[in-house]
Amino acid sequence: MNAPAAVYFEDIALERPVEYGSIPVSAEAIKAFARDYDPQPFHLDEDAARRTHFAGLAASGWHTCAMMMRLLVDNCFSRVAGLGSPGFDDLRWLRPVRPGDELHVRARCTDKAPSRSRADRGRVRMFVEVLNQRDEVVMSVALMAIIARRHPDTAR
Repeated sequence: MNAPAAVYFEDIALERPVEYGSIPVSAEAIKAFARDYDPQPFHLDEDAARRTHFAGLAASGWHTCAMMMRLLVDNCFSRVAGLGSPGFDDLRWLRPVRPGDELHVRARCTDKAPSRSRADRGRVRMFVEVLNQRDEVVMSVALMAIIARRHPDTAR
């Protein structure tokens, strides 16, 4: 059984960056993900990848998203009274993720608003960046989440 949520809508501060990490990236993990979900040559084979615009093995962007999600769930979402997500905006893959990289995430809440129709929840927008060990941003995305309110009976 999961521990009770510690972070509710009211607890989330605007524009305060937080960092979570890290997760190592291996050639084996890049290839395994690619074999199952994105079997393009620059994700599967070092020799073939060297002959592409990547000039070497690179993780799938979707693999980078999955690693970001793992870091967020392990370090943040597992403590939040989350009720799901309606989606995301502005996903950008900015640099290749390579074998040997070590990724971490930086996130900040850019906007939050109580629901107009449901007093028990609110909507939160977060800007999330995935960074490598040199603090270079390799991916960014604007995530949306629905978060429970701590005391919905007093929200209105």
